Amino acid sequence: MLYLSTRGHPDRKHFCDILLEGLAPDGGLYLPERYPQIDDAQLTQLRKAYHEQGYAELAFQILQLFIDDIPAADLHALCAKTYTAEVFGTGEIVPLRHLEDGLWLEALSNGPTLAFKDMAMQLLGNLFEYELARRGETLNILGATSGDTGSAAEYAMKGKQGVRVFMTSPHGRMSPFQQAQMFSLQDENIHNIAIEGVFDDCQDIVKAVSNDLDFKRQYKIGTVNSINWARLLAQVVYYFAGYVQATETNAERVSFTVPSGNFGNVCAGHVARSMGLPIDKLVVATNENDVLDEFFRTGVYRVRSSADTHETSSPSMDISKASNFERFVFDLLGRDAAQTRALFGDALSKQGRFDLGQDPRFADAAARYGFESGMSTHADRLATIRDTFQRHGVTIDTHTADGVKVAREHRGDGTVPMIVLETALPIKFAETIQEALGHSPERPAKFDGIEDLPKRVQVMPADVQQVKAYIVQNCK
Repeated sequence: MLYLSTRGHPDRKHFCDILLEGLAPDGGLYLPERYPQIDDAQLTQLRKAYHEQGYAELAFQILQLFIDDIPAADLHALCAKTYTAEVFGTGEIVPLRHLEDGLWLEALSNGPTLAFKDMAMQLLGNLFEYELARRGETLNILGATSGDTGSAAEYAMKGKQGVRVFMTSPHGRMSPFQQAQMFSLQDENIHNIAIEGVFDDCQDIVKAVSNDLDFKRQYKIGTVNSINWARLLAQVVYYFAGYVQATETNAERVSFTVPSGNFGNVCAGHVARSMGLPIDKLVVATNENDVLDEFFRTGVYRVRSSADTHETSSPSMDISKASNFERFVFDLLGRDAAQTRALFGDALSKQGRFDLGQDPRFADAAARYGFESGMSTHADRLATIRDTFQRHGVTIDTHTADGVKVAREHRGDGTVPMIVLETALPIKFAETIQEALGHSPERPAKFDGIEDLPKRVQVMPADVQQVKAYIVQNCK
C-alpha cells in the first residue's frame, strides 16, 4: 500500500514515512493510491471480530489493510495496547446508545480527555513511539487546536520517548475546562502556545512551518492534526464499529451525522464508505461557521476571514478553513491532482474561494458519496440539549447537540438508522449546559479542581517566525 499527494507530487511513500511527515512536500495531503475494498465475506469477518474479540481486533483488521510496513504481530500489539477498558472506561470502547426512533448516539468520548479525538490520538502516540524507537530518531510535533485535539494529543504524547509537542491554540477562545486540561500539564516534553487570533491563524502557522521544508527537515517537524493520515485512518474504525452494532445483517444500511469543522471526522466516514461499508448518508453538521454546509448546498467553498469567524458555544467547530476538505475534493474531482492543486494552492490563496456548483461532478456528489449537510445555532443547541435531557434523561455536549439537531432533519422515515457521532462529554462545555439546563453537568472525579491547577503556557502573536524561534529554543 503506497500513498500519494493530493497535489500530484511524484513520490509514492509507505505508511510509516507519512506517519512522521504530515503534509506532503508540495503542500498536499496524503491518501492511499486506492481504497481497499471490503466484500460481504470480509464485512462478516469484521462483524465477528468486533462482537467476539472487541474493538482492538476490529482496529487491527482494518488498519492492516492500509499498513504493510509494520509487522502484523507488532501492529496487533499496538492496537491491543491502545484500545483497552482501562484507557477508555469500557470494554465496548464505542458503545451505541438508542436515543429515539431511528436515532442513535455512538459514544466516542470515553478516553482520557473526554473527547472523540482520543480514539485516534491514543493510537498515534503509540505508533510514534514505536516507529521512532525503530529508527532511533526524535520528532517535534507541531499542532493546532480549537479545543479537543490539543489535550488529546498532549495526553497521548506526554512522557513518550523521542517526542516533543508544540501545541498552538487560539488565546482565550477555548472553554475554561479545555484550557485547563492542556495548560495544567507539567511534562517537560509538552509546550503550549496560545496564539493571539483564531484557530485558523494557528492552522496557518502549522502549515507554514510544515511547508518550510528545510526547517521541517532540520527540526524533524511532524503533525498530529487530522492532516496526518494515520489519525484519520484510526477514525475510520469507529464507523465500522457503529455499523456492526446497529445492524444484524450486511444487507442493512446506516447513516451517520457528524459534527465537523475541519472535515477530518467526517472524512473518515467518506473513506469507510469508499471501502464499501454500507453507509447511506453522511450528514455534515456545522455551527454558525457554516463553510462546509454552504459548500454542500451550493458548491461554493468560501473561506472566512478571522474577523468573520464566529465565536460560538460549540468552539471546536469555530473553523473557517477545513484543512481536511482537500482529500474529499480530490476524490470528487476524479483524483485530478492538477485541478486540486489549482483550487487549494492558487484559487484559495488568491480569491479565498472556489465554486464547483456548475461542475457535473458536484451535481451528483450526494448520490455518489452520500453527503448532505445542515447547520445549528446557539439557540438550536440550547433547545436540543434541553429537549434531549427532558425527554430522554441524557445530557449531551454542545457539538453533539449540533449533530442531533441536524440529524433529526435528515433521518427520513427512520427505516435506516441514523447514528450521531458524539464528540465530547458535557463537562467540557459546562457554561452552556448550565445555560440550557439550569445545572452543571456531571464532572468525572479525576478532573475535580482542574481549572485551579498551575498553568504552563506561552502567549504570542500570530507570527510564524516567533513560533519557529520558540521551537528552536526548546529543542536545545
